[in-house]
Amino acid sequence: MALPARWKDKIVPADPSEEIMELQMGPSHPASHGTIKFNLKLDGEKIVDCDVEVGYLHRGFEKMCEQGTWTQCFPYTDRLNYASPCINNVGFALAVERLLGIDTTERCKYVRLIMSEVARIADHLTCLGMASSEVGATTVAFYMLEAREFLYDLIEAVTGARLTVTWCRVGGMTHDLPADFNDRMKASFARLDQVLSDCDKLLSRNRVFIDRMAGVGKLPKEEAISYGLTGPLLRAAGVSYDVRKAHPYLVYDRMEFEVPVGDRGDNYDRFNVRFQEMYQSKRIIEQAIAALPEGPVTITDPKVVLPEKEKVYNSIEGLMNHFKLIMEGIHVPAGEVYQAVEGANGELGFYIVSDGSGRPYRVRVRPPCFLGMGALNKMLIGRMIPDIITTFGMINMIGGECDR
Repeated sequence: MALPARWKDKIVPADPSEEIMELQMGPSHPASHGTIKFNLKLDGEKIVDCDVEVGYLHRGFEKMCEQGTWTQCFPYTDRLNYASPCINNVGFALAVERLLGIDTTERCKYVRLIMSEVARIADHLTCLGMASSEVGATTVAFYMLEAREFLYDLIEAVTGARLTVTWCRVGGMTHDLPADFNDRMKASFARLDQVLSDCDKLLSRNRVFIDRMAGVGKLPKEEAISYGLTGPLLRAAGVSYDVRKAHPYLVYDRMEFEVPVGDRGDNYDRFNVRFQEMYQSKRIIEQAIAALPEGPVTITDPKVVLPEKEKVYNSIEGLMNHFKLIMEGIHVPAGEVYQAVEGANGELGFYIVSDGSGRPYRVRVRPPCFLGMGALNKMLIGRMIPDIITTFGMINMIGGECDR
């Protein structure tokens, strides 16, 4: 029996666009890191559009830095990317030192480089471990987090903390490497090699893993450049850009290492680029340890560096110097500078402005994963809902960077 004409209009939409379903995914979704929300437009399970909201942690990194002295900014940099805080510390310290026109000691440069690469490996292990867990490879996640513990033990031995290290200072660092650091590093790397070998066998040629990752989230080279992507996201698309090579800082120009690149710009390439970068970071650390010079890790300029406690407690000059640096801060000459370092997720840049006082006039950070989130929509259109999880995982979004 034919339906009445008045019913047909209600059952069969005249406009096909009315078939599109709008769905909000997150921020309570386990894979959305607590702040991310995906405003989806779906044709069945196919993604037609994805408006990404990064949300807020309400940290206010940049404005908080402008309220304290230059030295008081370091704890805030720890929270930008808490998976690799040593790199954040180094980047901010280098920016302030450029404004001051000072150069740190040779040993300081090597130690900063070593700890930056240790932090990079720990960051990649965190990213790849969680990404593996999100596609069901929970065993690999536990293996990689176990390997990360070996590196956190190294970081703790040097800085006294595991995550929020607050280890760098303008003009140097709070601590030198411990006397047994070389032995600790060799033991940690031996165990790390075994874990990486196991994870490689479990994932790299795993049919299920490849089907979930290969060809998903593709972004051509031209579009990756257009979106301002850097780090593993850009290198996976075939662009061999690395701040350590393009604009060497510390002593990276003395190190021999390769920049892994992909050719398809998909999630599988991003996974492999990060995996190979861990081996290159290990190679850099071993070279730096072999060439590590003797000497202090901090300069002796009393206008920049706090005096030793013995001088503070036993001389009026030391006490006054300590008091002025703590209360007034380091007087950085007026000017502005942009300093970039290679973070685990790409180019991490600090733009700072000084008005000549002991506090920053303006602080601005270029967070690499924020730009990756801007390209997520392009990576997801035409894919299925499960592909959101794998693609988002390979961006390695860190809420502290995005919120700032």
